Amino acid sequence: AEAARRGKSVSQMVGEFVDSLSAARRDATHREEDLPPVTASLVGVLKGHDVSQADYKKHLLEKYL
Repeated sequence: AEAARRGKSVSQMVGEFVDSLSAARRDATHREEDLPPVTASLVGVLKGHDVSQADYKKHLLEKYL
């Protein structure tokens, strides 16, 4: 629903989230509260999970095929 409201796909939002994490690592002063609310709500959601690119590709194939 949030993606639709923003006129984006969920994949785009996930990509933006991942990009924001990379940017946060480059900028040590970047804090979670500086992130957009949707992005901030996703921080740490996969902590402790070993998720590979292959897992993501499998998920996409199952979702869209």
